[in-house]
Amino acid sequence: MSEPGKSLLSSPTSSGGQPVGSDTYKGWLYKWTNYLKGYQRRWFVLSNGLLSYYRTQAEMAHTCRGTISLTTAHIEVGDACHLVLTSGGRSYHLKATSDGESQRWVSALQQAKANASHMMHQSDDSGDEAPVPQPDRALTQGALKTLASKLDDLSTCNELIGKHGAALQRSLSELEDLRTATDGTDKLKTVNERATLFRITSNAMINACRDFLDVAETHSRRWQRALQYEREQRHHLEETIEQLAKQHNSLERAWREAPSTHPDGGERTQEGDASDENEDTEFFDAMEDSPAFITVTASDHTQHRRSGSDQSIMSGGLPNSEWSHNENDSGSNNVQLRRVRRSRIPNKPNYSLNLWSIMKNCIGKELSKIPMPVNFNEPLSMLQRLTEDLEYSDLLDRAARCESSLEQMCLVAAFSVSSYSTTIHRTAKPFNPLLGETYELDRLDDFGYCSICEQVSHHPPAAAHHVMSQRGWTLWQEITIDSKFRGKYISVMPLGCIHLQFHSSGNHYVWGKVTSTVHNIIVGKLWIDQSGDIEIVNHRTKDTCHLKFVPYSYFSRDLSRKVTGVVADSEGTAHHIMSGTWDDKMESAKIVESSRGCGGSEGKQKTLYQTLQPKVLWKKYTLPENSENMHFFSSLALTLNEPEEGVAPTDSRLRPDQRLMEAGLWDEANAHKQRLEERQRLERRKREAQATQVLEEGQDIEGFQPLWFERRTDDSTGESTYVYRGGYWEAKDKQDWSQCPEIF
Repeated sequence: MSEPGKSLLSSPTSSGGQPVGSDTYKGWLYKWTNYLKGYQRRWFVLSNGLLSYYRTQAEMAHTCRGTISLTTAHIEVGDACHLVLTSGGRSYHLKATSDGESQRWVSALQQAKANASHMMHQSDDSGDEAPVPQPDRALTQGALKTLASKLDDLSTCNELIGKHGAALQRSLSELEDLRTATDGTDKLKTVNERATLFRITSNAMINACRDFLDVAETHSRRWQRALQYEREQRHHLEETIEQLAKQHNSLERAWREAPSTHPDGGERTQEGDASDENEDTEFFDAMEDSPAFITVTASDHTQHRRSGSDQSIMSGGLPNSEWSHNENDSGSNNVQLRRVRRSRIPNKPNYSLNLWSIMKNCIGKELSKIPMPVNFNEPLSMLQRLTEDLEYSDLLDRAARCESSLEQMCLVAAFSVSSYSTTIHRTAKPFNPLLGETYELDRLDDFGYCSICEQVSHHPPAAAHHVMSQRGWTLWQEITIDSKFRGKYISVMPLGCIHLQFHSSGNHYVWGKVTSTVHNIIVGKLWIDQSGDIEIVNHRTKDTCHLKFVPYSYFSRDLSRKVTGVVADSEGTAHHIMSGTWDDKMESAKIVESSRGCGGSEGKQKTLYQTLQPKVLWKKYTLPENSENMHFFSSLALTLNEPEEGVAPTDSRLRPDQRLMEAGLWDEANAHKQRLEERQRLERRKREAQATQVLEEGQDIEGFQPLWFERRTDDSTGESTYVYRGGYWEAKDKQDWSQCPEIF
């Protein structure tokens, strides 16, 4: 595959991007698609006055994405390598990688347009007919012969009428000049004969005209029916091709998303499979050496899947399984019955509400302080959204088994990115938890972990989270949400750190979160973007990973939702390259050699990394069927609000407005939401009044104290954070919730 901007010409002897001895011009251009995806790289082929484009060169054999006729097209050259083709009322915005490449494409397009126009004029002058099927040709030729014969009859009749009419006129003139009766009789007889001939000829003329009209009308109706039939067939064919293209794309996605092994245990490989002995390497061009993050450019080489133990590591399977078949060492099978988790919720009602009418007076305010109806919520609380970060907890299970801290860091980095994969379609706002609200998730039976969250502050909203896994790791975090409404978009900035510790090695990882931005608040379809940097630090070994979430840009040619990163040891030596997207997958490639490359921007040198083939560390699960009508929830998200027996009375599952919204009763949910918010305001005023009274009495103020978490100073980072104090699961075992406040 050629590099971007390099033309691949049909003539093998051509060079420098110039077509030699051929009317065909091929190469890569960037085509504007939409505001979400921007410019996308497409393979263009210019041939016989037609410009066709494909997603890849391989698609040329079966799928054309579009064709532009240059005969009537208008070619407009813009600035910065841009060009616009307008044809049939539609404009195509294209972009080349350099001015030279843009000029070559413009010259080729203008020459092809001139050739196409010249050929069209020649065709019009010569009167050549386009080839048609043989039966249609015979039918058309027969009709034309019949019409030509009728025209000949009309021409003959016209001549006879003229001739006999002139003779009749002469006879009438002679009749007027008669002097004797004898001559009058002869002349009158002649006039009668000529009048009879004229009448006969006129009748023949009328009959010939009628026959001509009958034939013309008959074939006109037949041709109209044939034309209508052809139009319908063409429309049907276009629909069929469109449907086939969609099915083809669906099959491609299904094939890519399927597990990498066949049911019989064999591995599915892509074209160009390589064995373990294949030491193919790839080259990644890194940006300038600096404390800033190194942007990794993905290679265009064909990806190979290696067999054996180095096969790409993928997260597979869905969390909803009814039965588990566990085989012990002796080979016998123990069948355990697990709880059947729900796989769907009621469809989201189609309620229309103008978001701008509510938010136009809230510009610059903190989002958590804006009263919002449930129409803009999803039926999950922020505590449940935090718990949803555990969707891909199997990454941490695998990381716990890693002996290399650097490989473990790669899996931790993939886990940190995976938590954003569920947000790609989730533009709705989760419920703000009430102060003291909790949420537990006990999945020891299938995933090996149990999780507890508690809302520890209301303004600013902050939640503490603790997860204990039987598979060798513990995770805890305190996240404070800082959100602002900026008019056209909403920014959500999670503040705080996520801590992860592995039991066997003692490796302690700490990282933060990036900024989430919801766009098109005023007009257009809402869409979400993630941007910023994540610095992951192993406080035991001092290994680091710097991840960069590339923000969407209208002018960027980068892959949308791109994430890149470098894993380095305590001395700053890079060992692994991370690359992928936060909504699909993450890969890692081991660096085998690095060297100084050519000069970069601002005179800085780039570093060229030579790597082994990348391994897929994480792949997003396919969303459940009908997810578009269920708030785009993942399989895990569908189970988060499922009723559970024995939970604390402060659990989010018991929140009435959230339950009513999930059931589709939004009016009732709004009424309960107002009641809960008013009750919370009253409780806050009571606490403020008590605090004022305590101050007046000269006593120490003791604010709100969470029930299950307490503030401590972390030994590794020195930061003060809320950590789990214990007691929740013991209280659940005893069903002793006497300490819990009544908040619902």
